[in-house]
Formats: sequence, structure tokens, C-alpha cells
Amino acid sequence: MQIGPYILRNNVFVAPMAGVTDRPFRQLCKELGAGYAVSEMAASNPRLWASEKSARRTDHAGEMEPKAVQIAGAVPEELADCAKFNVDRGAQIIDINMGCPVKKVCNNWCGSALLQHEDLVARILDAVVAAVDVPVTLKFRTGWNRENKNALRIARLAEDAGIRMLTLHGRTRADGYKGDAEYDTIAAVKAAVKIPVVANGDITTPEKAKYVLDVTGADAVMIGRAAQGRPWICREIDHYLRTGVHLPAPLVAEVRALMHAHLEAHYAFYGEYVGVRTARKHIGWYVRDLPGGEAFRQRMNLLESTADQLAAVDGFFKSQIRYGERLQYRPAQLDGEAMAA
Repeated sequence: MQIGPYILRNNVFVAPMAGVTDRPFRQLCKELGAGYAVSEMAASNPRLWASEKSARRTDHAGEMEPKAVQIAGAVPEELADCAKFNVDRGAQIIDINMGCPVKKVCNNWCGSALLQHEDLVARILDAVVAAVDVPVTLKFRTGWNRENKNALRIARLAEDAGIRMLTLHGRTRADGYKGDAEYDTIAAVKAAVKIPVVANGDITTPEKAKYVLDVTGADAVMIGRAAQGRPWICREIDHYLRTGVHLPAPLVAEVRALMHAHLEAHYAFYGEYVGVRTARKHIGWYVRDLPGGEAFRQRMNLLESTADQLAAVDGFFKSQIRYGERLQYRPAQLDGEAMAA
């Protein structure tokens, strides 16, 4: 799998997720087998570029290559300038968001709302591709609603504009995250274009990843909510796709060490006050399907210091060894706490 000059080590990708795929989480996913991971979306509005939140979202210091930034907006010129700004800050791939279904994004005619206006889509794609000398990719949905599906037309516009890869979430904007993903639409898009196509939506297990690749003909799969609290799903899927054999559940000792490293990196990235609060959701996802996980999460959410939080998490995972050497992990349920863009 290749995007421009970048040869990826496998075809298992991590989706950009607002409030989730910050630099520490992306780096962890890459270390645990993801061939590619994209940043949280950065707003194209130049008034926001200097904000602390935007600066964090585009911080790639020390991250494994390629470094990809997703941008969101509705004004071609602003998106082009945002792409240039991020390339100057180290972005090696620019991804355009036309897939987010969240109301606050769509109400500004960004994300999947753009799919209603194909002429504007074409102008945005042309502007961004012309603005930078790095590969530009597109993430989008199958249409605005089920009565107005235009994924094939959008895909052809993207290919004509010079987009180097398409990621298609197999739902319309109106679907949000409900119902089943439309793998037939992904298959139709793959058959219609010559550029790589990545399948996204409801890929939660190694078997499902293989099924989706088989039925769509896609070049890669993108994992969203299933990676929350389970970043090792990337290596599980990659191993299964290569061998047809399942990896065993991770060792409790390994997960304890991974959690420690993830939290330390998270605190260093956000600082004490923000770090302890933003870490709560990650910790909750890690423990939600483990024995005693829910009771622990409720206690942990009351802790106010990174030191107390880290000690509590360390103690929780030490306690898991009583259930066995390996994590007693059930497949996570997709609860909609955070959504892929």
C-alpha cells in the first residue's frame, strides 16, 4: 500500500476521531501495528490556527511517518491555505474531511454537508491539491441521505482533481452511525476509480476486516471506534489478514505497561490539569469490558491528579492477573461515545 512516496507497512489504518486520535494515541496505534493514522480534524478557519487546541491537533513531534493531517472547512481558499500551513508544520499528507456527520460541523456546511454541493466539492479538491506538493486524500460518505447518494460522482471528481486516496465510510450523513455500513457502495466506488480506496465502517474484528476487504475489493480498512481502548486491534487484524490465524489476547503485564506509557505520554502532551481530565475517556475505554471495569471507572473519574490516576490504573491492571495471565477481554460494544470523522 502506497500514498504518494510513502510505502505503508500494512493496510490497517486508524480513523481520525475528534478528541481521540491525538499524537500520543496515534503513535501508540502505529507502534501496535497500524500502517497509517490520521490526525483529528484541523479547522480551516485561520482565526483558529493559533489556538492551543489547534496547535495540539497538528503537533507531530516524534511521530512515526507518514504524518497526516485532516483539515475541515467549506471555503476552498481557506482550505488551501490551511493545507499549506500544515505542510509547513510538518504534515506529509493532507486529508480532506467530507465525512463527519456531527451537527456542529455540518451546520457550518463542513464535513459530510459538503456532499450536497458537488460544484463546491470540486472547487475544494482542486484548490487543496494545487496548493501543496504533498499527497492529498479524501474521506467522505456515501451521500447526504439515502435518497441522495452520490459517492460515485464524488469519487470521480476526486480522482480527476488529483486526489491520491479515497476513504469511504459506508453510511450517509443522515445515517450518522446507525444501521449497517453499505459495503456494496464501497465496492462500486472501488470498481469505478483507479486510485486506492479504503473501506471504513463497522470494522470491529479481524474476521470483519477480511470480509470487508473480500466483498469490497478495497485496498485497506480503516478502524474507528473499535480501536478505542483496544489499540492492539491493529496488529490483531494485520496478523489475521496475513496468516488467517488469531493472535492470543494480550498479556495483562503488556497492557499494564502500554497503559503506563500511554498515560505518561498523554500527560506530557496535555499537562496536569487537562491531561488528567482528557485521559478519563481513554481509561474508561480500556477497562470497560474487563472484570470490575465499570466500578473502577467510576472511582477513577473522581481523581484529580495525574499521579493518583496513574497509580490507580497501575493497580487495576495488577489486579487483573487474578483472572489469568492474558487479558480477559470481550469485544467492545460500539457505544457512540466518540465517533470517527
